[in-house]
Amino acid sequence: MSVLLAADCVSKSFTGRRVLTAGTLRAVPGEIRVVLGRNGVGKSTLIKIAAGWIQPDSGCVHYDGRAYLSVRLPALAAQGVFYLPDHDLLSSAFTVRAQLTMFAGRFRGDDPADAADRMDIAALIDRRPHTLSGGERRRAELAAVFCRRPRCLLADEPYRGIAPRDAAALTEAFRQLAAGGCAVVVTGHEVPTLLDAATHVTWCTAGTTYELGAPEVARRHEEFRRGYLGPRAVSMTGSISSTDASGTKNADPSR
Repeated sequence: MSVLLAADCVSKSFTGRRVLTAGTLRAVPGEIRVVLGRNGVGKSTLIKIAAGWIQPDSGCVHYDGRAYLSVRLPALAAQGVFYLPDHDLLSSAFTVRAQLTMFAGRFRGDDPADAADRMDIAALIDRRPHTLSGGERRRAELAAVFCRRPRCLLADEPYRGIAPRDAAALTEAFRQLAAGGCAVVVTGHEVPTLLDAATHVTWCTAGTTYELGAPEVARRHEEFRRGYLGPRAVSMTGSISSTDASGTKNADPSR
């Protein structure tokens, strides 16, 4: 299937420090693409450029067959792009129900009650987001995504700091969205969880990106293993250990 959204060969510097020199991100309908890389290599910068949240110094963004040298998030959002930031999406000024109703009223996605049931937050729907745990907020945000039913979802570090139960719910939500034709892109450091969810792996390193392909192919990529996973992260059978590439224990104890 063809690429729906791409940030193509983009560069970006902040206060004189070059973060990206030639990074590329692609979102393909029906796929869950994960972007992996160490802290500070530009994963979040790349996904923000693709979403129109920040502008690149060079390169361009392509969406639905059109190239943009400069594009803003509202313009892409109106065409079906949903950017899920690494901080809270929902406002604490309103209940979860009120905000899901706003999404459903503006866009023609799932009914708020159905979306809440899907993400197992029906009992929490009349609470405000700041009263929820981090994992509960993330599940509420995915309920909002279902109320929106975007063509493309860009999720920046959605698994960070949440419990295994919540992580499993997010993975299932990403799979359901992709199965419905959504182009899903996810960043993060939770290697076992992300590789389990992925249909395609992109490695961000040294200011550029490498398309490694399916997770089983990425696991066998020698430079990726040495440069990111680490020499002890991949066993002889090819499974990933419970220590992620940052050297910290992953939230998923089943790996």
